[in-house]
Amino acid sequence: MSQARLQLPNRVAHGEVVKARLLVAHPMETGYLQDLSGKTIPRNVIRELTCDYGGRQVFRVEPSSGISGNPLFEFFFRAQETGEVWVRWVDDQGQGGELRQLLRVQLPSSNAPG
Repeated sequence: MSQARLQLPNRVAHGEVVKARLLVAHPMETGYLQDLSGKTIPRNVIRELTCDYGGRQVFRVEPSSGISGNPLFEFFFRAQETGEVWVRWVDDQGQGGELRQLLRVQLPSSNAPG
């Protein structure tokens, strides 16, 4: 199973656009390289990676062999409420991983006279 790190802001305001940076530790073998004995190293790239937030998908990618090892993905989404950011991926060998991280959203304060 690959490991990953997800970088999110500590706190964001309601409605703010969040920048997420995801680093996945994965060799992303293209299937074109050979080991020291001349044997071809089998292709093994991340086949699908998704990110859900607030019950909906906010990011999805199907990388190819053109992506380098230990890929870094950067994407944006709008924060609506405190909730879990859930990243999942699977590679050509059927191995996968997941990462869950809480995003804290500060709700707007109601300073309206009343």
